[in-house]
Amino acid sequence: MLKKLLLLPLLLIVVATVGLNLWGLSHQGTHEPGSDANINPDANRVVVVFGATGSVGDSLLKTAMAAPQVEEVHVVTRRTSPRIDAGVASGRITLHMHSDFTDYTALEQVLRKTNTVVWGLGTTSIGMDDDTYTRIHVDFPMAFIRDWLTYAQTVPRSFHFVTGMGTDPEGDQHWAREKGRTEREMARYAMGNQLRTFSYRSGFIQPASDTINAGHTLLMWLSRPGYLAVTGEELGESMLEISARVDELPNGSLIDNADTVAYAQAYQQRMNTP
Repeated sequence: MLKKLLLLPLLLIVVATVGLNLWGLSHQGTHEPGSDANINPDANRVVVVFGATGSVGDSLLKTAMAAPQVEEVHVVTRRTSPRIDAGVASGRITLHMHSDFTDYTALEQVLRKTNTVVWGLGTTSIGMDDDTYTRIHVDFPMAFIRDWLTYAQTVPRSFHFVTGMGTDPEGDQHWAREKGRTEREMARYAMGNQLRTFSYRSGFIQPASDTINAGHTLLMWLSRPGYLAVTGEELGESMLEISARVDELPNGSLIDNADTVAYAQAYQQRMNTP
């Protein structure tokens, strides 16, 4: 009897995992990288990273630092991290200590030449009041886009925003509605301003490969078959690839995990082609 009771939770976990993976396989994969894409070699020349001290942003930063086509990596943050400090010491990163994420006028000179922005800044909704959550996930990115477009002089331009699986502007949960609202407002504001915005509705994002543990590896293994999980490096690579394909995906495109993997693979193939 005791053995059966112990096996029941395990069985439920297995059934749930299989079910979620089957759902992922049937519902994801909206975009397919074209084989004859127009690649702009200057599309990622200057990259700005937000949220670089978090696990997602750290992976995005690692990817930008490793990308040969990225000539300048700028990090906008309140505090530093070991990766940021190492990048500053090597000269790969230009650090901008910033406190007011509703005002970016101090970054005017950087914004004039920025091509690609990867926005990993965010926090969990658990235990957070609605007003603070809205300020971080709506007000901060929208204020940045407004200031960026005020100063921007370089094209092409793209903004990559990590929202999350379950984001829905008409959803029942506050976090899902607010992130969905940001997706829509970004796309509307970018329209006609030579800016493409992309929102990544990712599930589990495995931290950078040099920071993962056994738990991350297990969760990735369980979630990967149905594209419920991607690595942080894949997320960053897909952003750079989508930026470079200047004629492929329109402003406001929603990118799911299967899309992320496909574009990351296209990026890897392109980088490995002599």
